[in-house]
Amino acid sequence: MVAAMREFGRCGYSGGSLTVVAREAGVAKGSLFQYFPDKLDFFSYVAEYTSIRVRNQMTRWLAALDPERPFFEFMLELMLAWMRYYDEHPLERGVTAATNLELDPQVRVAVREPVNRIYVAALHPFADRARERGELHPEADLDAFVALLVILLPHFALAPHLPGLDVSVRLYARQRRRADRRGPPAAARDFRRFRAAARRQRRVDRHREAA
Repeated sequence: MVAAMREFGRCGYSGGSLTVVAREAGVAKGSLFQYFPDKLDFFSYVAEYTSIRVRNQMTRWLAALDPERPFFEFMLELMLAWMRYYDEHPLERGVTAATNLELDPQVRVAVREPVNRIYVAALHPFADRARERGELHPEADLDAFVALLVILLPHFALAPHLPGLDVSVRLYARQRRRADRRGPPAAARDFRRFRAAARRQRRVDRHREAA
């Protein structure tokens, strides 16, 4: 599986070679088709397997949190933990990039659908609890809210590592690393600084575009 994650993470679905996967795994290429009917099915399995690995790690992290923690504070820490995980796991980051940046829309939809179900199932209970505690509006559409979070997750995973994605996420990651070194009480203060830095960066970007 490591060979497949490495190849698809490096070359994506369209450019990934099953010949290379088989060679790096030390097996015959034909043996791959004993388990998967075609390349898309194999790639879908790799993407789902990767998502389960990430979910399992996040589940362990979530289990250590205080269940009474305010929802939006929890969400902030979740995003930071998510970004740290992908920073430290380049194989998972590569597969996530291959899954979300695949140019063929049919492939992208086929692969993202089972992956999204995994994350929706993991996040929905926290949104349910937040609405019960009054932290979300009682008539909030939780399905839409969780779907929005799932759309954002890959961006937070990839933005600090891929040129051209939102610079504010990279600023945030840098601010967060400094806050981690100083301890949890610095988080709120650093978040305010991050927002101020992001606003300054947007003004600089607009000035450059106008020039």
